[in-house]
Parts: sequence; C-alpha cells; structure tokens
Amino acid sequence: MDRKFFDRFDITLFLSVIGLIVIGIFAIYSATQSSVNNSGFYIKQMTFAIIGLVMVIGITYLPPRYISSLSYYAYGLALVLLLLVLVFGRTINGNKSWFYITGFGIQPSEFAKVATVMAVSNFFYKGDEDNQKFSITQLLTATGIVLLPAILIKLENDTGTTLVMLSFIIPMFFFAGVSPFLLFAVVTTVAAAVLAFINIYYFAVFLALLILALYFFKKHWLLSAGVFLINVIAGYSVSFFYSKLQPYQQKRIMAVFDPASDPLGSGYNVIQSKVAIGSGGLFGKGFLQGSQTQLRFIPEQWTDFIYCMIGEEFGLLGAGVVILLYGIIIYRLLTNAYLSRNRYMMLACVGFASLFFFHMFINVGMTIGIAPVIGIPLPLVSNGVSSLMSFLLMVGIGMNTYRHKDIFLS
Repeated sequence: MDRKFFDRFDITLFLSVIGLIVIGIFAIYSATQSSVNNSGFYIKQMTFAIIGLVMVIGITYLPPRYISSLSYYAYGLALVLLLLVLVFGRTINGNKSWFYITGFGIQPSEFAKVATVMAVSNFFYKGDEDNQKFSITQLLTATGIVLLPAILIKLENDTGTTLVMLSFIIPMFFFAGVSPFLLFAVVTTVAAAVLAFINIYYFAVFLALLILALYFFKKHWLLSAGVFLINVIAGYSVSFFYSKLQPYQQKRIMAVFDPASDPLGSGYNVIQSKVAIGSGGLFGKGFLQGSQTQLRFIPEQWTDFIYCMIGEEFGLLGAGVVILLYGIIIYRLLTNAYLSRNRYMMLACVGFASLFFFHMFINVGMTIGIAPVIGIPLPLVSNGVSSLMSFLLMVGIGMNTYRHKDIFLS
C-alpha cells in the first residue's frame, strides 16, 4: 500500500482503540461463555468492531468540511429518533430507549451524544476568529442545543445518558471562549447541590471556600453576591425537597451513594463488584477463572459492570492497562484539538474527550464504589453495538482532526 496512505495517521490513537476493543471482546466472552443464550454476544461485538474500525479509517480521510456540514442534519435526525423511540421503542430495564428491528437493538441516545457535540461545535465555529466573546443569547442557544436531547433522553427514563449529555458542556464552553467566571458559577452551583445532599457540614465548608474564591475573582460585589446566593438556594432547595420524600424514596436515593444501605437491592451489584475486583489481586485469577464472573454473581456483567470481570481475572495490572489506554485516547483527542487550526474540529475533539473521560470515570467508579450507579457503559469495552459504534464515530472524527490539523478553513 502507498506510504502516503498512512501519512498523518494517528497510529497511537488507533492502536489504543484496538487494544480496548480486544480486551472488551475477551471480557464479554468470559462474562457470557457460561450462558448458552448469551454465547453470541462476543461474536456480534467482534463483527461490528471490524465494521466500525473500517468506518474509522474512512472518516479519517474525509475532507473536514463534509463532517461540519453534516452536523445539524445529524442533530436533527437524532432528535427525530429520540422522539420516535418514546412512541415505538421497547422498554428494557425500565428504560424506553431501544428500537428492535428483526431482533437487532439500536439505542438512538448513544448516537445523539455524537450528534449533539457536532452541533454545539458547529454553533461555536467562527472560522478564523479567536477569543470570540459570546452574548447571553448565544450561550443560552448553545445550552438549549444540549438540553433538548437531554430532556428527551430523560423522558426515556435513562438518567445515566442524560447526565452524560451534560458532561461536555463545561469543557466545550471553556474552549469556545465562554467567560471562566460564568462557568465557575455553574460548576459551583451543581457542587453546592450535591454537597448539601451528602452532608450539611460539607456544604458549610464549601460556602466558606466559595467566599474566598469569589474574592480572588475580584468581580463587582453585587455579581459575587448573586453567585453566592444562587449556591445557597441550590443547596437548601435540594435538602428541602429530599426531606419531603417518603422514607422508602429516601432509601432508594441513598442506596445510590451508599450501596451498603441496601445490600440485597440496588446496592447488590456494587458490593459483588468490589468483592470480584478485590479478589483479583495484582495478577488476577486467570482468564475464565474468576469465581464471581463465572458463577454469575453479578447480573449481565458483560454490560455496565464489565470492569469488575477485568479486575477479577486480570488483576490490578489488567485493570490498570485499561485505564492507561483510556488515558492515551483522551490525551490524543485533546492533543489533536490543541494542534488543530480548524475551530470546529478542535471543539468536537474536546467534547469527545469529555465523553470518554466521563464514561470511564463513572463506570469504573461504579464498580469500585466511589461513584453512583447510573448505568452507563465502559467505552469500547462493554457489550453493545450502539455504544461501540458511537464511540468509534468519535475516534474517526478525532483521527480526521489529526490528519487535517493544518487545514484552517475547509
């Protein structure tokens, strides 16, 4: 093959993705091989992984203008599919987010993540204008682009994906040139609500630190006082509404943060996952030798809790390799964003890096008990064609950014 074909081909990103896919296929095989009904999962994952990798190479060589020109069309299609799935979709595990055609499942919300990042990137795309200042109207419009699909996904009862849709707002807005103080106000308001829910003393310490942070921003006292007041209202509102819930509702919510409070219910998977990972030790029990995995202590372990299989059978070293590969992917996407002269591609890569990080952090955190269980897959590893193909789309655009990093207007 002509050597020019591989010029500016991000081989590091590509090989890291392949590494995660291979680990995922082995993990899916191990988690499903004891079940006759699920034995074909790894074959389907492998088949679509090959198709997806070919797709990645094809996207890599597309002119960037084709990708940007499709942004709003992809976003519009995603919204239509999210509406249709609310009417015609199938409910699985309480989420009405799947189309089933001849036994084949498609989850539109996975592709909506990619389309929304593309649409926001296109909205902020300003050609050769650097350090662009945005009006409140523009910021609200960009936020609306994200919130519209997030609301539709929430109507599907898919809380995990809804939170994922919100995870890239702050990074993308920051790199687009939105005021750091405005982003600071948004982040602190969310943090205040969470801390007030967890512990009122944490909330009090947070407010004291907030006063110090606002002083260093040196904004007008009225503006700083407004941000402080919003944080106080957010914190006390969460505490107030929580106190009005019924005891059984409070128990369900607390189980998300403290699995031990409901060990036989919503906390069961986390407890068993921690046992599996802890028993793997440094080198693991060996492929197909994990007792928690092979005896099916964790239901449907080939999906959201697949990381505990890796920890049990491949140990701390195997689990560490997975984290390392994610680190490389995120680093390459951010590096490609930094090197790109195309503002659209830069912002898209930042959004995709945020999605990879949020998915990885929450999913791994779920399995080791440091993050709430909200049901999101481990990128490129968990079983699921929709998730796999959506993340490969992100990788393809990231590799396209690397190949065309010197193209300014395209």
